[in-house]
Amino acid sequence: MSKLENSSKNKAVYLDGFVEVLNAKERIKDVLRETNLIYSETFSNESGNTIYIKPENLQTTGSFKIRGAYNKISKLSVEERKKGLISSSAGNHAQGVAYAAKKLGVKATIVMPKTTPLIKVEATKKYGAEVVLFGDCYDEAFAEAKKLEKENNFIFIHPFNDLDVITGQGTVSLEILEELKDVDCILVPIGGGGLISGVALAAKKLKPSIKIIGVEPEGAMAMKMSMDNNRLINLDTVNTIADGVAVKYPGDLTFSIIMDLVDEIVTVSDFEIMESFLLLLEKHKLIAESAGVLSLAGLKKLNYKNKNIVCIVSGGNIDVLTVSAMIDRGLVSRGRLFCFSVDMPDKPGELVKISTLLSKTNANIVKLDHNQFKTFDRFNTVQLEVTVETNGHEHILQISKALEDNGFNLKRIY
Repeated sequence: MSKLENSSKNKAVYLDGFVEVLNAKERIKDVLRETNLIYSETFSNESGNTIYIKPENLQTTGSFKIRGAYNKISKLSVEERKKGLISSSAGNHAQGVAYAAKKLGVKATIVMPKTTPLIKVEATKKYGAEVVLFGDCYDEAFAEAKKLEKENNFIFIHPFNDLDVITGQGTVSLEILEELKDVDCILVPIGGGGLISGVALAAKKLKPSIKIIGVEPEGAMAMKMSMDNNRLINLDTVNTIADGVAVKYPGDLTFSIIMDLVDEIVTVSDFEIMESFLLLLEKHKLIAESAGVLSLAGLKKLNYKNKNIVCIVSGGNIDVLTVSAMIDRGLVSRGRLFCFSVDMPDKPGELVKISTLLSKTNANIVKLDHNQFKTFDRFNTVQLEVTVETNGHEHILQISKALEDNGFNLKRIY
């Protein structure tokens, strides 16, 4: 029996919530793009399950957030719309609100952290919203937005702790189960909890046996800590490359739904996020933001085998410089780049010897720095720093052994 069937206290609320998800589907259908499931042979082989990707990075405004934002704003009365909207966001909700406001003819102001990637700020402005940059994280931007709400009598559009927003996000579940009825598990990124709450509301109603698993970064695991402690936990700080889910204070509404309907929350490291980003880009030619690939990174934390699993890739709003940095770090994490230094005698033939050994081990030299000023004894030795392209961690061990067997003492840099 599912948690949904066991929860008599909230059963009526959740039934109403499911009906609202169905209503939201009709309400927002004209602004959505189809994000059909993509079978992933790569992630299936790595996890031992049958993996499908729900590519919400291809959605209107580049993330799932348009669903909840449009559903909420379209339900406002004429009087409420005249007041204007205020919201806070690390980026994707901002674009969803801005897009919906423009479409529905409503003025919108969005408070975003100063650390928000420029691509998200500019995209929000292009949709016609006024952007206020404030604070270093989402929670500081949220506090400023609430202040402006009171001062200007705006209507606040919460990014996750609002039932209309939650039920809008829940339309993702309807699409998944329409396309793949025998899905066993859905993995969902968690920031404030709006997406996973909506997904759980709909999926558990349609298929009570389904497992809903949330994924948080290790540096921003407020909801997991809350779930483990059976009470809402607020973090003092957050530290993760997944800026879209860097939330200190999760929602009380989302927390209550998650406690009843979500089966488990797992956490992933920044390195695991970068690895998943690289695999998604390399194997599927899909670009997602760091928060967007949390579900894929979470696959390694599951004990399931031979199950049909859907991973929601929640967003793809990422700038080119960050893409470059993520690729480099992902390559290092998966053992595709190997950088080392070695002190060697400053005499002819030594560099050729190392080059020959690298060639024999099929290591492709990317960069080489020959510097005699980096050693204490610069008249007799020279330090060589080499970066090579490799085929994984086993290959790196082979290269290291070949060099060490020939008398070279390596210091791994990365």
